[in-house]
Amino acid sequence: MQLQQLRYFATVAETRHFTRAAELLHVAQPSLSQQIRALERELGADLFHRARGNIALTDAGEALLPLARQILADTETAHREVQEVAQLRRGRVRLGATPSLCASFVPDVLRRFHDAFPGIELIVDEGGSQDLVRTLSAGELDLALITTPLPGQAPALAATELLREELVVASSPASPPPTRHRRIQVEELRDRPMVMFRRGYDLREFTTAACRAAGFEPSFTVEGGEMDAVLGFVRAGLGIAVLPGMVAARSGLRITPFAGHDMRRTIAVAHRKDVAPPRAARELRRVLLEHLRTAAAGEFGLPPTTTRLLP
Repeated sequence: MQLQQLRYFATVAETRHFTRAAELLHVAQPSLSQQIRALERELGADLFHRARGNIALTDAGEALLPLARQILADTETAHREVQEVAQLRRGRVRLGATPSLCASFVPDVLRRFHDAFPGIELIVDEGGSQDLVRTLSAGELDLALITTPLPGQAPALAATELLREELVVASSPASPPPTRHRRIQVEELRDRPMVMFRRGYDLREFTTAACRAAGFEPSFTVEGGEMDAVLGFVRAGLGIAVLPGMVAARSGLRITPFAGHDMRRTIAVAHRKDVAPPRAARELRRVLLEHLRTAAAGEFGLPPTTTRLLP
């Protein structure tokens, strides 16, 4: 049974005339009749009482007509739904991002994407890179913005490095500067009261590892906060914090860059190798890259001294 045959049958049933139905369908009348006969043979029953000038449905035809109409309507709906998704009028994108990126350029990227594709639903999963890698590998995300290298050597993922960002020391403008110099050494964090993120934050692990490499354990006055809480604690003068340059630039806090090039991180966009991202996700990736190129030119408040777009 073919959709074309059902369409021919429904049109004949509505017009009660083979020639008129053929004209409406823009097909030759003999071709239409042949298709109706083929449908009747497949179903094993006549669908019409045929008499000169009088076409009427048989009992089998009466039974088939509402079903044929429903099938044709469902087919049209399916076609329309698929076209809307294919043309990005509907759909969804599942994006994972670290909290620091959600606090920096991700909102601007999502706003830009939403302006271009308002019918696409945006779902954001905020978490550490390790958690995002697991979620992405499980197929629960389309894209993820993470720090590299990939934790756990995730072989099932493909990652494209986007930008390299310097980490800085943020402190309250009302408190004394953390160093007398223009730049601060990691060693100067020794015995400094620090505000620290909760466990699972990439920044916590990075900062702790850098302090230990310099020969000391960091001293925490407050720990366990999310990004907004850490910024508030620093603003209140409870301690200093190591932050990404993009976040610190928007925070209103005093920014002190590190000396040397060891305190920096690389941001990448990742997806599964074995599954091509859907078109909406590919468009989000394109918007992301365009936004970062614009930002690298000095717009949207990204500091060129602390952020560098990678080729």
